Amino acid sequence: MRSIHTQSNPNVLTSSSFLQSLNTKWHERALQLFMIIVLMHWAEHLTQAYQIWVLDWPRPKALGLLGYYYPWLVHSEWLHYGYAIIMLVLFFLLLRGFNGRSRAWWLIALSIQFWHHIEHALLLGQTITKHPLFGAASPTSIIQLLVPRVELHLFYNTIVFIPMVIAMLYHMFPSSEEKSGMTCSCAKN
Repeated sequence: MRSIHTQSNPNVLTSSSFLQSLNTKWHERALQLFMIIVLMHWAEHLTQAYQIWVLDWPRPKALGLLGYYYPWLVHSEWLHYGYAIIMLVLFFLLLRGFNGRSRAWWLIALSIQFWHHIEHALLLGQTITKHPLFGAASPTSIIQLLVPRVELHLFYNTIVFIPMVIAMLYHMFPSSEEKSGMTCSCAKN
């Protein structure tokens, strides 16, 4: 008689149970931590905007809060791309915990972040190869041909943040039908 015993890959189980836990019992805490990371990033962009438009600092000197103390950090395309990819990965990892309207809005934010990540990948690629696109003097993203970089990234962060917040609000205050399909404890009603 043939044995029906099968051996499973412990990494698959760990990965699956990690994702399951992340989107069930840890979902609320994970979203809170994600929001803290996003708000800290926002603080940087808003500080930079304040330095430019209120304090009237020249753009090369307006580096945000971290850049004020660590200018080399803000000039690192690796840092910007790293943040963009972390955001994208977190959007994907936390997606399973959303349903209904909140999932639709989360997917909108994820899609916009995907494009934002592409723009940062282009900038990083130009930095690595030392070949800026479109004959520019420095690395340039596609939309940056039309809109200055500070304003463009403030815009990108805004259009990712708004649907993200809408998703979280729908997730925290779901309809009765949506709440019955939730697998986490994020609902507040």
